[in-house]
Amino acid sequence: MADVTRLGKAGILTGAMTSFVEKLDAACEGNRSLLCVGLDPDPQLMPTNSIVRFNRAIVDATKDIVCAYKPNGAFYESLGIRGVQALVLTIEHIRETCPDVIIIGDAKRGDVPSSSTAYANAMFNGAGFDAVTVNGYMGRDSVEPFFAHEGKGVFVLCRTSNPGAREFQDIEDKDGVPLYQRMAKAVTSWSGNGSLGLVVGATYPEELRIVRDMCPQMPFLVPGIGSQAGDLRQAVINGTDAHGRRAVINASRSILYASSGPDYAAAARNEAMRLRDGINEVLEAEGWGWR
Repeated sequence: MADVTRLGKAGILTGAMTSFVEKLDAACEGNRSLLCVGLDPDPQLMPTNSIVRFNRAIVDATKDIVCAYKPNGAFYESLGIRGVQALVLTIEHIRETCPDVIIIGDAKRGDVPSSSTAYANAMFNGAGFDAVTVNGYMGRDSVEPFFAHEGKGVFVLCRTSNPGAREFQDIEDKDGVPLYQRMAKAVTSWSGNGSLGLVVGATYPEELRIVRDMCPQMPFLVPGIGSQAGDLRQAVINGTDAHGRRAVINASRSILYASSGPDYAAAARNEAMRLRDGINEVLEAEGWGWR
C-alpha cells in the first residue's frame, strides 16, 4: 500500500484505498459519470492509421466525462506486436492524463488454474489494468487466481449482450433456474476481497433487473449501449444499485466512430456527453443525482 495518500477529484484518499469497489466509486463520483468508453480500434473504421494517435485523441476528448475505459484485447492482439505496443502506450497515456479513471481489460480470460495464474499476472502486473473480464463458466478454480490481486477488479461473465446468449445461458437446471442466474448466485458466494463484479448486458433489461435483485451491491459492467441498441434508461434503472451507482455502462463503436472525418475526437466527445448526460438525467429523475 502506498505510504503517501492523495486527494482524488471526489475528495477521497485514493492512495489509501485497498478495494477495487472503492476505486470505482471514486472514479464515478469524480467525473459524475457511470459511462465507460470501449477503446476498440478498428483499422477499417479509424480516420487515422495510428492506433496510438486515435486512442490518445479519444481519451483527451472524453477523460473528464467517463468513469472508465475498456480496451478489448482482440483489437490489439489481432495486429500483432504493433497492436500490443499500441495498447501499452494507450494505458500509459490514460495513467498520465486521467489517473483516477478505471482501466478495464476486456479479455474474458479463464482456464485451468496454472494458466489463469499466468493470465492474471499478465493482465494486472504486466499490462497494469485495474480490472479485467473473465469467463467463469469453467468453474470457480478457472478464475480464482484473479482474485488474489488486491485492489484489482474481476468482472465475471453472467448474462452477455450478444444475441446468442440465450443458447446456453437460459438453460434451466432441475429446479428451473437458468444458468445465468446460477452464475450470479455462485459469484456472490466467492470470496474476492471486494474485487468481484458481473458482466450483464443492457440488451437483456429484464435479466439485468433480475441479476441486480440477486446481487444488490455488486458492481456491474453493462455492455450493449450504442451500436448494440440496448435501452439506456432501462440499463440505468435496472443495472444500478439502490443508490444509482455501481454500474459501469459501456459504449464503444457509437462513440469511437461518431465521425469518420478529421473531427472524430470532437464527435466522440459529443456522443459521450450525450450518453453521460442521458444517464445522469435518469439518475436525477429517480432521485439518485450526484452530490
